[in-house]
Amino acid sequence: MPVSNQMITAEGLVKIYKSRRTGKGEVRALDGVDLDVGVGSVLGLLGPNGAGKTTAVRILATLLRPDKGRATIAGFDLAREGQKIRGVIGLSGQYAAVDENLTGRENLWMFGRLYQLSSSEARRRSVDLLDQFDLTDACDRVVKTYSGGMRRRLDLAAALIGRPRILFLDEPTTGLDPRSRLGMWDVIRGLVREGTTVLLTTQYLEEADELADTIAVVDHGKIIARGTSDELKRQIGGERIEVVVRHGADIARVTEMMRALDPAHPRVTLDEHTRRLLMATNLGTDILLSLVRELAAENIAIDDIALHRPTLDDVFLELTGQPAADDVAGGDSGGEEKAA
Repeated sequence: MPVSNQMITAEGLVKIYKSRRTGKGEVRALDGVDLDVGVGSVLGLLGPNGAGKTTAVRILATLLRPDKGRATIAGFDLAREGQKIRGVIGLSGQYAAVDENLTGRENLWMFGRLYQLSSSEARRRSVDLLDQFDLTDACDRVVKTYSGGMRRRLDLAAALIGRPRILFLDEPTTGLDPRSRLGMWDVIRGLVREGTTVLLTTQYLEEADELADTIAVVDHGKIIARGTSDELKRQIGGERIEVVVRHGADIARVTEMMRALDPAHPRVTLDEHTRRLLMATNLGTDILLSLVRELAAENIAIDDIALHRPTLDDVFLELTGQPAADDVAGGDSGGEEKAA
C-alpha cells in the first residue's frame, strides 16, 4: 500500500453543473480546489451555503467524478484506483445512510459485510460499535423507531466498521443534542489519537475550534483562506464592536455612527432578525465609549453593546460576507447576514 505523509491531496479540483434554475449555463460547485491533509490530522472544511464543501467530500470519497483536477487518497489515484480508495475510507454524510427497516445490529452487520469482513468479524465489530455509541439497549429495535440523534450515531458507527484509515465526516453532529455532540467529539478525538485522518465539514464553529488542526474556508467553490483557527483570527486582525439595536427604525442611524467613528473600517454587517450590527475596528475601548455617548445623546435604545476579539464567526463574516452554514441539498440558500 502506498505510504505518504499526506493522506489526502487534491490539486485544481473542478466540478461544473448546469444551472438548476434555468437548465442553461454553468454553476461551478468547485473551481480549482487544492487540499492537503496529513496523517492523523483533522482538516475542517468550512464555508457558507452552496460553497462546495459537500461536493468536495463526495468527489474525494469517490461518489462524484471531478471535471478537472487530480487527487490522491492514501497514495491511491482518485481517477484510476477508486476501488482501492473505498477500501481505506469511511464516510458519514449529512443524512444518515442506514436502512430504517433493519435493526441497528443488522445495519452494522450489513455494512461490515459490504466492507468484506467475515460474518463473524462483522458481528464482533457491531457489538463493539453499538457499545461505543451507546446503542446496545436499542440494537434490536428497527431503526425507524430511532431518534434523529440515534440514527446519526449509528451512521457514524457504520462508517467506522471497516476501521478506515481516512474518515470523511460531512456535518457529523447535525441533529445531536449538546451532550451527544460532546460525546461525538470525544469519539473523533479518540480516532485521531489512534492515527485516523479526518476531513470534517461542519456548521458549528466551535466544533472546528475544538477538532480541526487546520481549517480551509471555502466560498464559491474556491479556497479563500486556510490555517489554524488562531491564524485565521489573526489574519482578519483587530477587534469587533457589536451593537444590538432595540428598534429597527434606528438601525440606519446607528450604522452611520459606527462608520463615522472609524472611517478606516466602513463595513458594517447587519443581522436583520436580531437587529445586530457588527464592525471591525482597531480603536479598542475608545470607539466603545464614544459610541455609548453618542447613542445616549440621541436617545437611541440598545439591548446590548460589546467589544470582543475576533471569533471564527467573525472570520466568516469578514471573508465571505455571511456566517458559516452547511451546504443545502438542491439549493444555495444563504444566511440572514448581509452588508448594511
